[in-house]
Amino acid sequence: MADRISRRQALMLGGGALAALGSAAGAQTASAARPVERGAAAQAGTGWFRLPVVTANIGRKHLGAREAAITAVRGGDPGHRPFVGWQEISEGDSGEPPMITRHFGSKYRNAFLHDPKSFRVPISVPDPWKIVNSKRTFVHGGIAHVTPPRYINEVVVEHSAHPGLKFALINSHYIANAYNGTKNPNLQDEWQLHKKLHRERVMAHHNQGHLVIWTADTNNPGYVRATGQDSEHRAFFKGIDRINWLPGDGKVRLDLVNTKVIPMNVDGHDARLAVFRIKLA
Repeated sequence: MADRISRRQALMLGGGALAALGSAAGAQTASAARPVERGAAAQAGTGWFRLPVVTANIGRKHLGAREAAITAVRGGDPGHRPFVGWQEISEGDSGEPPMITRHFGSKYRNAFLHDPKSFRVPISVPDPWKIVNSKRTFVHGGIAHVTPPRYINEVVVEHSAHPGLKFALINSHYIANAYNGTKNPNLQDEWQLHKKLHRERVMAHHNQGHLVIWTADTNNPGYVRATGQDSEHRAFFKGIDRINWLPGDGKVRLDLVNTKVIPMNVDGHDARLAVFRIKLA
């Protein structure tokens, strides 16, 4: 050290000066320790927070029923603001965005709702969660009279009052009639490509330690997991509208509390609600 003194200098200074030097060194040590203590406190666990998540394909059959359906989704967990992964938004007309904006307003960020490309699968994120990152992934192009272009949308969200309490939410809509409906083998390459990219996006977040929740219209009643990982869980075991989750590195805990079906009365889809609880471990 530059300020180290020799034994001769110490003898000349005497014990009082040495005590003062020792006190100063102790103060520096304590000062250096305090930021570490503050950082540890910031990473301390939290209590449980209620986390309702909905997957909702609005559909096109009875267009006059859409606003009531969107209202039903918003109120699916009374007294709480749900996360929503939407599908089939603005397919053929532009009616849904103003409805979603109206009912999912100032307490929400409606990610991708006005995106020029991936607007069909937006994600509604409620307060007190904030979006810290987002990404869209192109899956495949449109096929005339069969399908529009398909995308995977994702957000990473963090609780505004609890840094570190974060997770990824991924939303998408697979091509129809590959593994349901007419089961056209010519469409299965597109479906399988979608699942491959879906897996890659889930695993990309998982490999960063993030908890991942995903919502989707899978258009496959036999769909089990996006990732093939035994640790990936399902909230629903029947139908094509799914909510799954894959735990991260254990810093964030997620438990499924209950599930519910929300009738929408637009076409054959009903919204699915999974109520979780989440905490920073």
